[in-house]
Amino acid sequence: METKNVDILGIPVSSIDRHTLKNNLISHIENAEKSFVVTANPEIVMTAKKNNSYMSAILSASYITADGIGIVKASRIMNNPLPERVAGYDLMVDFIRVSQEYSYKIFLLGAKPEVITQTVRNLEKYYPNLHIAGYHDGYFNIHDEEETTLIVDRIRALEPDLIFVGLGVPRQEEWVAENYHRFDKGVFLCVGGSFDVLAGVTKRAPISWQNCNLEWLYRLLQQPARWRRMISLPQFALSVLKEKVRMRK
Repeated sequence: METKNVDILGIPVSSIDRHTLKNNLISHIENAEKSFVVTANPEIVMTAKKNNSYMSAILSASYITADGIGIVKASRIMNNPLPERVAGYDLMVDFIRVSQEYSYKIFLLGAKPEVITQTVRNLEKYYPNLHIAGYHDGYFNIHDEEETTLIVDRIRALEPDLIFVGLGVPRQEEWVAENYHRFDKGVFLCVGGSFDVLAGVTKRAPISWQNCNLEWLYRLLQQPARWRRMISLPQFALSVLKEKVRMRK
């Protein structure tokens, strides 16, 4: 399952559509293989450019998908277009449905204690046949060896097929990269704040906003405190344009 990559400011983004990626990951599960999926947006790319340790964590992934529409547009500017946006939330929902159909076991890691608890309640309500092997909130020190080992050992004992990691950027990618070697199997999917959406704490942008590529604006209007994180968007755009000019020389 060799996948072509498109270089976006030093990040090898997988040139793969959602359907193909879903089938690839199902194959990994069926063969009891490990896989690590990073869903990259401009914020992740800019954070990786400034942090070598985080860049190493990103580069250790099996697949890096174009979560943000900015990544897709950047690939077009570079004349190497990606097939489509593959958002972490959409991929997570795909595999919640797939897991219910094929009896895959899932584990959820991240969010506030009350949020992850409500997420599990909602999943049990809307997907009654879903096998939730376990869950744990995101309020722990990812670099504390003793604390991390307890969580890793618990997940390993439950043997989930999929582990949804919603610890936020950059913690989620760093946690998977640092602990991936401890696992024998499992698809690790970094899902950011998706548990907040599943719990009903926040709402995802309506389809009309998504189709207009304005999901980022909808999230900003819902959570004005995100404005500092949004600074990465113009920084990313400027970096892409500079790279385009450099390539022409």
